[in-house]
Amino acid sequence: MGIVNIDDELHDQLRKASTVSCRSINAQAAFWIRMGLLCELNPTMSFNEIVAREMKAAGLGEPAVPLDQVESA
Repeated sequence: MGIVNIDDELHDQLRKASTVSCRSINAQAAFWIRMGLLCELNPTMSFNEIVAREMKAAGLGEPAVPLDQVESA
């Protein structure tokens, strides 16, 4: 495991996001890094398409409500 230096503002955002998503700060940072990498590697796919693909690859199957039909708050 390595150490990554980030600015205080980004760390604050990480801390807040990790609370909302019930992840540790490290897990939230890892999620953002992984999703950012997947988005860069798949520029024609939406975030929701990437999440659905990753969920399916993890063996979770299709969501009860397709992600593209979920209204954002």
